[in-house]
Amino acid sequence: MSNLKFECDCDLSKIHRPDAPSRKTFMKANYKFSNLCGTVYRQGNVVFTSDGNSILSPVGNRVSVFDLVSNKSYTLPFENRKNIAAIALSPDGNVLISVDEDGRALLVNFRRRAVLHHFNFKKPVNVVKFSPDGLFIAVTHDSHVQVWKTPNHLMREFAPFNLHRTYTGHHDEVFSIEWSPDSKCFITTSRDMTARLFTLDPVEGFRPKTFAGHRDVVVNAYFTSDSKMIYTVSRDGAVFTWKAKAKDEGSGEDSDSSVELTENIVANTRWGIARRSYFNQPGTKVVCTTFHAPSNMLVVGFSTGVFGLWEMPEFSNIHTLSISQEKISSVAINASGEWLAFGATKLGQLLVWEWKSESYILKQQGHYFDMNTLSYTADGQHVATGGDDGKVKVWNTTSGFCFITFSEHSAAVSAIEFAKQGQVLFSASLDGTVRAFDLIRYRNFRTFTSPSPVQFSSLAVDPSGEVIAAGSTDSFQIFMWSVQTGKLLDVLSGHEGPVSSLAFSPIGNVLASASWDKTVRVWNVFDRSRAVEPFQLGADVIALAFRPDGKELAASSLDGQIAFWDVALGKQTTLIEGRKDISGGRKADDRRSAANSSSGKCFNSLAYTADGSCLLAGGNSKYVVLYDVRDGVMIKKYQISQNLSLDGTEEFLDSRRVTEAGNLDLIDDRGDESDLEDRLDNTLPGAQRGDLSKRRYRQEARTKCVRFSPTGTSWAAASTEGLLLYALDEALTFDPFDLDMELTPATVRAAILRRESLTALIMAFRLNERPLIRQAYEATPRADIALVARQLPVVYLEKMLRFVADRLDPSGAAGVGGTRSPHLEFDLLWIRALLFAHGRYLRDRSTEYASAFRTVWRGLVDAEQNISKICNENTATLSFLIDQSKTRENAEKSTDSVAVEA
Repeated sequence: MSNLKFECDCDLSKIHRPDAPSRKTFMKANYKFSNLCGTVYRQGNVVFTSDGNSILSPVGNRVSVFDLVSNKSYTLPFENRKNIAAIALSPDGNVLISVDEDGRALLVNFRRRAVLHHFNFKKPVNVVKFSPDGLFIAVTHDSHVQVWKTPNHLMREFAPFNLHRTYTGHHDEVFSIEWSPDSKCFITTSRDMTARLFTLDPVEGFRPKTFAGHRDVVVNAYFTSDSKMIYTVSRDGAVFTWKAKAKDEGSGEDSDSSVELTENIVANTRWGIARRSYFNQPGTKVVCTTFHAPSNMLVVGFSTGVFGLWEMPEFSNIHTLSISQEKISSVAINASGEWLAFGATKLGQLLVWEWKSESYILKQQGHYFDMNTLSYTADGQHVATGGDDGKVKVWNTTSGFCFITFSEHSAAVSAIEFAKQGQVLFSASLDGTVRAFDLIRYRNFRTFTSPSPVQFSSLAVDPSGEVIAAGSTDSFQIFMWSVQTGKLLDVLSGHEGPVSSLAFSPIGNVLASASWDKTVRVWNVFDRSRAVEPFQLGADVIALAFRPDGKELAASSLDGQIAFWDVALGKQTTLIEGRKDISGGRKADDRRSAANSSSGKCFNSLAYTADGSCLLAGGNSKYVVLYDVRDGVMIKKYQISQNLSLDGTEEFLDSRRVTEAGNLDLIDDRGDESDLEDRLDNTLPGAQRGDLSKRRYRQEARTKCVRFSPTGTSWAAASTEGLLLYALDEALTFDPFDLDMELTPATVRAAILRRESLTALIMAFRLNERPLIRQAYEATPRADIALVARQLPVVYLEKMLRFVADRLDPSGAAGVGGTRSPHLEFDLLWIRALLFAHGRYLRDRSTEYASAFRTVWRGLVDAEQNISKICNENTATLSFLIDQSKTRENAEKSTDSVAVEA
């Protein structure tokens, strides 16, 4: 890039001073929220996109999008104030509305993933529905229904939400809304066991019609595609089919109403029950339903985890299957009617089922209880997590999906570690076992136990992967085993409290252990000598970590301090007072403000960066802190969640919710619920872990484990919300031509004439005009290809690869006119130069560039096949010509011999 010159009004010398440390520090702290794994569904409704290829799922106060075709997932960057109760996506896929439990909504440009507006409906919302034409939004508002005009996502408006009309008539909470296909009417269902039909605009002589007769709450109601029938489904398993009543001779209707009937058929129809059908599922209740009008298929989810498909109006059962042990909370069907999506709140399951082939398209489930620990693989492509449910899950960091779950443990998993070499994962659990899992064959190939049963709370793996160590909470000992034989090698004693953390030195045979006895001990495990000099701290030690070079050790204690030691000299070098840094967030029962309450605030997990210059620390707080080790100063604070449904995220309590009886958020109001199953309380008093239906059911915002990726491009945190992934913000990649406003095709051609190949190529990519790109590409001298490829910014790498691949493969050359490039050797030189220059970058992002790689591979294979075909044809032609020449020579020789004889 040295041949590029730019003009800028700012003084660049102030930014690029060689003595300024801010640039390096800034790049280290430039991590942004990337994805949320470990949790796939919490509550609310799941929604398919209009093309049916992706599904939107509420995950706490965020929305995750699962692409079922490309097998990837991502989490939208915005957050609601509280857990999301309902979401809706416009028919054109441009506008997304997410509403939390309090009725506060976010209007989002879904394609650009940008929040456009905040709005408060002022009451809890059960359902949000766009009209089929996308012009209106219907929202439940307690016993009323509000219809709003859909805001324009392309304009900036001060008040985008305009209320069209408020509809009343129900006597209790409205549960569902369903629009008619022509968007002129909608039908609502309520807890008052009725359904009511409303028109969008007033119709002369029309009064809202009531559909009564059910004996339980009406869950949903649906129109057929021709609007001639309506189906209502109640919670007790009854399905009523409503049709137009036969006209009575004495009804008084005259022929003049025929004109009005054509305008709004649904509103002017006299509806009556034509058929009553029942699911006959004893001991179950209907929880959620959906209807696919083009195929007349009704999908029903029951409280026992069973779902069924019925063809209407005959009510013939097509399929019934049990897919979960808990009730199905939400169900959705895509536009083609092939894929069904189910969400189960209690288990955190998200399933996508193709009912015709009876196979799973997607089957994901997060940890049932809290996520305790995590570990990265050596290449940073996968993350393993362990939770209180005793399961070990391995997630792909790029796709966000869990691809293997190990459930051999019978108690909470307390620590997990990957072997530095090989595909082996180790896990320690409170069930008294340490297990080794093979990630090639996906099996538990080794189980390590102690002579007497103990609970293991910490784990460390030797750099060679041959020895593992685990610390116990009840015997205060450290056990070491051989991975090859499974035998117990040694038992290290000396601690006088539970062993909270273990770590092997990355370069040697040194093992460090932290304990609640306020000491850190460094063991030379392969030496005959057992003399250990403990490092003394002022409080119980909770976590420790070695610097990647093994020369420094960091340990955090219960008083919020982080101490650093020189391992070789055995002396303390630095001390960071971090209690004030991690403090923040006031719980609902706290007597002190967040600023004055720092008791219990400490770091329970530490992680060094790859170069050892920074330390990441997380604990019982909503913050994760990044420190500069050399200077002992805080670089940046990351807030893991802004979800007010979690305890400890608010800085100031709402005084309006604090009464004489205490905070209203802490009062158990389950006895006020209308339904019996919601009022029942079968839990043990005071249960805090192991049961999500505990009396004190508010979860706290906390981080139990933080780890840096070995590649240094990301870090992960095991938090209350799930597995949070933070990656370097690639949007800050410098592209000089973003600042140039005189970028025109004329300037590109002028750069080509001046033989500035790299400048012309980048400018052509910025304009994104294929003829200009082709001119700049073909004008590059053959000898300069390697140099230009090496200096090409990575932001254009994927475009360049695809462009060259399209020239090789005419089937993929959308803008080349479907003709193959005649410069085959030139194109091959470009591909080789790009792969040589950026091979390491592409290898680290192999999944991100998988589509471009496939395009290049297809182009190379196609070129090879065509060349081999031409060569085979040429070989046959040459063989024919050689044979003909030989035949002619033989004929001439015979002619000459005859002439000589004559």
